[in-house]
Formats: sequence, structure tokens, C-alpha cells
Amino acid sequence: MFQRFGLWMLLLTAVLGLAACGESEKSVVPVPGTTNPFADARVGTDATLEITTWNIESFAKKGEATVDAVIQAVEGMDVDIIALQEIESFTYFRELRERLTDWDGDRATSAGYNINLAFLYRTGDELEIDSVYEILVDYSREFPRRPLVLEGRHLGVPFVVINNHYKCCGNGLIDEGDDWDEETRRRDASLMLDEFIRTNYADRNVVVVGDFNDSLTDPADRNVFQNFLDAPEMYRFVDMGIAKGPGSGWSYPNYPSHLDHVLITAPLFSAYQGPKTLVEVVPLHTYLTNGLATYDPLISDHLPVVLRLGF
Repeated sequence: MFQRFGLWMLLLTAVLGLAACGESEKSVVPVPGTTNPFADARVGTDATLEITTWNIESFAKKGEATVDAVIQAVEGMDVDIIALQEIESFTYFRELRERLTDWDGDRATSAGYNINLAFLYRTGDELEIDSVYEILVDYSREFPRRPLVLEGRHLGVPFVVINNHYKCCGNGLIDEGDDWDEETRRRDASLMLDEFIRTNYADRNVVVVGDFNDSLTDPADRNVFQNFLDAPEMYRFVDMGIAKGPGSGWSYPNYPSHLDHVLITAPLFSAYQGPKTLVEVVPLHTYLTNGLATYDPLISDHLPVVLRLGF
């Protein structure tokens, strides 16, 4: 079910062109052996647990160049766990895992069109990973990519992370008469995920993340997450402030829209109130010359979203 994992050529003319013009001190693209352009993107601390969701579109879009850039981004952000979506290449994912110092990872193989879910996670005394497995495996209508679960402990405190990639597209309306309507499928996935969490993880520290392909702020009659929103005693979308904020801060900047979410369950509410808590879309594109015009074709059309917790 899973695969476990034991140059980038510089565009000389582009670099020479920028050097001649002196337009920017930022890197055109991340280059191995040079200063990490994402060094100032750090969100992690030694005393906290950082859980990140990141759709790395069709990984690896530019082969070795993408691997190089993602390694630098991971090192720059300095997080603990990254839930990934759209990990197409086993070969490049294995290389990514092997070239990251003190990291491990698991990639599922069950997704259609090979756009699989995966986890990267640190190895060390503070973070212990117990298991990675798929759930809701018989419900491909609701979950074209089976949710991927990671169970572990941070400084001895157990937690569960559920990684998702809901069905994309649609017209913004839930069509009750069409089981294959995209919004209906996403709504039904939320209902099914809610039931699974209540049945299996009711009293546990659960973080639900992923590319959910829909907005948190839609009206109730067409909000595919309404069951979660209607249960504030049980669930909280901690990125709601981002969703309600300006488009410049959203996780899918091309549209723009905010599609990548972080949902926590009640046992984590008190930890979320701690002084070290952070929820942020990491603007990796801003560290590169030409911004999205460089970031998108090299890495992804999505930006990572990070939750930082201090237990």
C-alpha cells in the first residue's frame, strides 16, 4: 500500500541577465550549494509541533529542479510533519526523502492518475511516528484519494493527522439529485469523515488537513463543510481567519482562493489557545524573483499551510 524510502542545471542566461541589470538580490530559482532563498520562511521552533499541508502539484513538475527547491523549502520552513498531496513520482519522492537529513516518509499508491497522498516527518527523540495507514478505502465516490492517516507522539503526547485531497471542480452548488456532482461528493466526504472521527478518534488529538478543493466561507446551503461548522463543540477550522481575510493571504494564489484547510478536534482546543500557536499560509513565492511566475512552474500552484502547536 505504501512505499518507504531508505543537477539541477542553472539557467545561465537568466542569472547573467539579472546580474547585469541588478534588479533583485533574491534568487531566480533555488540552486543547490547556494544560500537557501527560503531561509527566512522559518515557522518552526524547538518546543512546538508543526503540521503542514502542501499540495505540491504533480510532483515533481520540473524533476530534479523541483526536488532541489522543495528540499530548500522544507529546510527553510523548519517544520515537523508535512502532509503532501499530488505526489506523482515514487522515484522523486524517494530522492526527496533520502536527501533530507533526519527525515522519513511514506507515500500511498492507491490514487487515480497516480496523484497520491504522502507524509514527510522528522526523525528524532521529540517526534515518534507509530503508524501510517489509509482509511475509508471502499468509498471512492466520496474519496477519490483515500485519506491517509499518521499516528504519532510529540514529547510523549499522542496525536493523529488525517491527510485529504477532496474531489475538485464543480459549479459551487450541491446537487442533491446527482450523486456524482462534485460538491455533493465533497459534502458527503465531510459527513463520512466526521462519522469516522467520532467513531474511532473521539477523545484523541486529531488534526485534519489537506487540499479540500472548496471554500470555508460559502453560504450554509452550499457549504460542503457545514457539518463541521455546525459542531463547534467538536471541531474548529483554525484557518478560518485566513479564509475570511484578504486574497493575498490565501493558499491557492492563482485563482485566488483558499482551498487548503486545517481542522482540529476538541481535545486540541486548549493547546490551540497557547501563546506559541500559529496558523499561516507560508508565502514561499515571495522569496523568489518574479514570485508566482517562478514558484508555480517550478514547485506548485498551491502554498503550504502550517499549524504550530505547543502542548
